[in-house]
Amino acid sequence: MTAIFKREFKAYFSTPVGYIILALYFLFLGLNFRAMYSYGIPEVENVISGVSVLVVFGIPILTMRLISEDRRQKTDQILFTSPVGIKGIVLGKFLAALSVFAICFIPSVVYEIIVAAYVEVNVLLYVYSLFGMLFLGAAFIAMGMFISSLTESPVVAAIVTFIANILTLYMTSLASFVNNSVISSLLEKLAFIEVYQNFTSAVFSVGDVLYLLSITAIFLVLSVCSLESRRYA
Repeated sequence: MTAIFKREFKAYFSTPVGYIILALYFLFLGLNFRAMYSYGIPEVENVISGVSVLVVFGIPILTMRLISEDRRQKTDQILFTSPVGIKGIVLGKFLAALSVFAICFIPSVVYEIIVAAYVEVNVLLYVYSLFGMLFLGAAFIAMGMFISSLTESPVVAAIVTFIANILTLYMTSLASFVNNSVISSLLEKLAFIEVYQNFTSAVFSVGDVLYLLSITAIFLVLSVCSLESRRYA
């Protein structure tokens, strides 16, 4: 798994993809912090939550080639015959993408230090908000990786992942148009991007953490099943 992780992590920065993702998040985090700082609001967690919608647009770029590229270049057959199991391959790729996503929020640590130098800050609220964003990113990355495993075209994977993310973003609105209460409730629960809003509050919820981790685990298992089916095909 370590070898897969290193291979995928280096691949992000051997192409413009990794730099584009970092530049995108650094830019919006900086703009949010500048706006917050100018208004005298000492809450860096708001800077983080301000880019939550950016996850919808950034994750498809981050995950589009995770598995589809191997299928396109036929290097997936080499992976299948390597000593690393399917689970190790999926986890290695997932952790590489999640690591790049985590690096995107390093500037927020600097922002928190800057604000803490002038006023008293709630560090626990900042940490909770940051981890919430990482849990949210993990769920979207796992979903994007599963979609990537279904096609050999990175472009198609990116487009489908983007559509899936948009649907997730507006799932609550879609649920309001459904008359059936059971289906409506199910659709609302699928809007896991809205769960992140709870992480910006001062109340810690184990249920929210487990919910996002469950979504992540489900899509990771689906990715493993997808690769297993190709392996035996």
